[in-house]
Amino acid sequence: MRIISGELRGRKINPPKGLPVRPTTDMAKEALFNVLTNRFHFEQIRVLDLFSGTGSVALEFISRGTQSLVAVDQNNKCAAFLSEMVEKFDLSNLRVVRDNVFKFIERRHEPFDIIFADPPYDMDKLKEIPKRIQESGLLKEDGCFILEHPSYFDFDNELNFTEKRKYGQTAFSFFQSPSN
Repeated sequence: MRIISGELRGRKINPPKGLPVRPTTDMAKEALFNVLTNRFHFEQIRVLDLFSGTGSVALEFISRGTQSLVAVDQNNKCAAFLSEMVEKFDLSNLRVVRDNVFKFIERRHEPFDIIFADPPYDMDKLKEIPKRIQESGLLKEDGCFILEHPSYFDFDNELNFTEKRKYGQTAFSFFQSPSN
């Protein structure tokens, strides 16, 4: 894996073997960030990365100048690896939280401009995630929630769904928080 663009462009991310992850492919990640680059000024946003895993997406956001990012993963080894990357790249604007994602989103936090979630594809609660995010208050007005999921899942009947982009077996569903 590599960081595609920004300050850390070209840097390799070499997670240890045995992490319970399915990293977002470079092709899908590049396509996602092509979409986001046309919608956001990264220097002005706060991002929440749920089910962060190796931190590949989090590091891509940070490399592109994201103001601040919180990465949440329950797995000790994943959180430790991403913490090592924070130290290695001297990233003061990336905070790693080892926690259960569902418990994390139930707590009060400052709202985020973008929330990205890449849960395990076989997770029982996968279909519940968009509703839980919408109800959590974690997304700023006009904020964007992006859910990575298997391309055969369909979320277009969910509240505030705006679009689905497919890249092979992977899809990203986008949800827009309404303006008040």
